Amino acid sequence: MVPIRKIIHIDMDAFFASIEQRDNPALRGRPIAVGYDGPRGVVATASYEARKYGVRSALPAARAKRLCPQLIFIPARMDVYKSVSRQIREIFLSYTPLVEPLSIDEAFLDVSHLPCATQAAKEIKAKIFQATGLTASAGVSVNKMLAKIASDYRKPDGLFVITPKQVERFVAKLPVEKFFGIGNVTAQKMHRLHLYTGADLRQKTEAELVHWFGKAGSSYFGYARGIDLRPVEPNRVHLSVGAENTFPADSADPAFLTRELQACARKAWLRAQRIHFCGRTVTLKLKYANFKQITRSHTFAHALASEAQFLSAGKNLLQKADLNTQKVRLIGLTLSNPPAPACAGGQLWFDF
Repeated sequence: MVPIRKIIHIDMDAFFASIEQRDNPALRGRPIAVGYDGPRGVVATASYEARKYGVRSALPAARAKRLCPQLIFIPARMDVYKSVSRQIREIFLSYTPLVEPLSIDEAFLDVSHLPCATQAAKEIKAKIFQATGLTASAGVSVNKMLAKIASDYRKPDGLFVITPKQVERFVAKLPVEKFFGIGNVTAQKMHRLHLYTGADLRQKTEAELVHWFGKAGSSYFGYARGIDLRPVEPNRVHLSVGAENTFPADSADPAFLTRELQACARKAWLRAQRIHFCGRTVTLKLKYANFKQITRSHTFAHALASEAQFLSAGKNLLQKADLNTQKVRLIGLTLSNPPAPACAGGQLWFDF
């Protein structure tokens, strides 16, 4: 029997940028990006005015300014963002102890004990606005996957509910790109297999999906039926943060692999910053054209302090890999091995 839960996913709207616009009225209604606009700068968060031009998180600053010449860069104020995040978390905890933060600006809440999850979501959104002057979007459904999808449906300041009776029809129409864990490369592979929606996925057996997509295929089999058994984990401890990319075509070109490694480093480092994670071990992952997979790691005496250090360690590991006889189809970079205690002071390094 699949458990029926009441799960809320709360996602703050353009969190860093919205705080800057709240605190500086001159920035309201203008395209802004929180980050550093130097040669190695990246966008941490963009306001909705900037997003209309294609400016997104993790975008290099130079490209962001080309897309939106009037873009205003604002230095990050992490102490302020963390203080607001703590205010919001206290509101969550007034409704349920089962709060699983995904990052500084989003979380899952299990409110199965309450009579109406939708009413709770409305109240939480109102209390967040009253306490902080900021808007949040909420998704409500029977599990984490659907609640997270729902929270993105009517941003900003949205509320979207997927009831138990609506799950089957909603998932059937859902594009595969919207499912949890399905990125662009996996979606492209699904399209080549003529899989475009949840209904298409539902026509395949679990064995077929595992054959095509590895162990993730079992998750896709469940997701296509609206099933996600993951509980809300209030004490979840992050042991590693990483990013990886599968190439459209296998390659052994060092310059290409270095560029892809840099993209992975940027994604992973931003994720680590968002969840206050720091680590001492850098691990490079390579999957060759013959599907053989290797990992190479290096452990430092102290937690890494910058994206540049993280990337440099990855490049050193890549130089030692065998690229002479094998082409590569996937590259990944992971940060792990947090100090003990795991960054107990909540230190968050921004490389701005």
